[in-house]
Amino acid sequence: MFFGGLGIFLFGLKYMSDGLTKIAGDRLRELLDRFTSNPIKGVITGIAVTVLLQSSSSTTVLTVGLVNAGFMTLRQAIGVIMGANVGTTATAFIIGIDITEYALPIIFIGTFLIFFFKNRTANNYGQVIFGFGALFLGLSIMGSGVSPLADSSVFEELTISMSDNPLLGVIIGTVFTVIVQSSTAAIGLLQQLYDTGAISLNAALPVLFGDNIGTTITAVLASIGASVAAKRAALSHVLFNLVGAVVILILLQPFTAFMVFIEDSFNLVPPMTIAVAHGSYNIANLLIQVSFIGVLATIVTKLIPGKDTEIDYKAKHLDTSFIQRAPAIALGQARTEVLRMADYAQQGLHEVNKYIKNHQRKNAEMAGRYEEAINNLDHEITSYLMQISNRSLSAENSYVHTMLLDTIRDIERIGDHFENIMELVDFQMRNKVNISEEAKEDLDEMVSLTLRTLQDAIYALEHHDLEAAKATEKQEEEIDRMERKLRRKHIERMNDGRCSGSAGVIFVDIISNLERIGDHSVNIAQAVLNEK
Repeated sequence: MFFGGLGIFLFGLKYMSDGLTKIAGDRLRELLDRFTSNPIKGVITGIAVTVLLQSSSSTTVLTVGLVNAGFMTLRQAIGVIMGANVGTTATAFIIGIDITEYALPIIFIGTFLIFFFKNRTANNYGQVIFGFGALFLGLSIMGSGVSPLADSSVFEELTISMSDNPLLGVIIGTVFTVIVQSSTAAIGLLQQLYDTGAISLNAALPVLFGDNIGTTITAVLASIGASVAAKRAALSHVLFNLVGAVVILILLQPFTAFMVFIEDSFNLVPPMTIAVAHGSYNIANLLIQVSFIGVLATIVTKLIPGKDTEIDYKAKHLDTSFIQRAPAIALGQARTEVLRMADYAQQGLHEVNKYIKNHQRKNAEMAGRYEEAINNLDHEITSYLMQISNRSLSAENSYVHTMLLDTIRDIERIGDHFENIMELVDFQMRNKVNISEEAKEDLDEMVSLTLRTLQDAIYALEHHDLEAAKATEKQEEEIDRMERKLRRKHIERMNDGRCSGSAGVIFVDIISNLERIGDHSVNIAQAVLNEK
């Protein structure tokens, strides 16, 4: 009964969290990106997002992902993580309100919205409601499963041991949470054990602190293979909870006395007592450590040394005040950002070239980060240029405005094409498709030519170099000829049995994407040649 209940509880929690994520969509990512400019805002945002998602793990994983992508600094991330620890207490309070008898009707309402409505929004809300009901149904079954432990002499001895040795309780709480990868499930079980009388408050509190430490495993797993900054963010989560547990263990006796006083004074039911203890502990931990975010950032930077490859996703030069006062200067700022965007395209293609050769996952991740940065700059620069278009522009500035918009589109498409190549290499690796040495040499030659063409186009754009622009045109024609030549060679290899059909499809798609990158490069160069 316990394991079945735990399974239903975890499923309900995950299903509810996924539904909430679908409802919120990209707004959560935007919320984290926009409202974390200082640590206090980061804390508040972390609380809000975790309450919305009903999962601190989801918030911390999302935060680690944003740090890895370059959208968020380490200090901002630490603030969000601290806030997530407080936000996750909301679930314990919800569990503390006993609505178990309504679990099945709630599940029915959720099911009704999922199966009898074709509207996606209704389905998402149905998913949230179904997950909410399943959470309480699983909790009820878990409670029934663990209730015999109250009469177990072995468990009674373990409880006494945890009361005498709080560190044992912390270890048990940590290990269990690491196993189920959900502090909410671990705390829900603790609430049930305390409710059935299987565990005393003295023994329950250290387990609660261990649950908080165990929940950091999700962020740690999310940081594996990520950037140095993402690893530091995950470590800061671990250290924050470890320090909190050490401090509260030192003050365990007064904290326990405080909780007994609160329980008696407000006549709290046992599950709510655990919820209040969880909330009090996390709020106290936040208040103690929030002033030391800078210190924590310094410590994790020392513990995880190394220079991270930073990609600034946000525009640096788009000052809106110039749009009204001096549109020409505003266009110059937009041009500077377009050049940054073009440089990211060049760096992204360079990483993809490495990925084709050595199949190192870090190169694919870097290429993905460059592509995301290109997309973000595309959105920001286009929005800025649209604001400039509302101003009265001279004929020359009007041409520059149009040229920049066209160039942005070409650079964004280059990002899409090198992402396509990256996905083709992923497919090759997943399906263990072997490409012949001759085909690899041909690919290397064409990628090198495409890279040179893109570099010349960017140089022409940056320096208004007509010779570089003309060189780009010639090289693009060579890319077209090379693509036709390599297609013929590929057919010959297939006919001779030197290349498989699967390898051929990947090969042809890669050179096709390279040819399209060449087309977009020459578009950039032609804009320079036609500039008045």
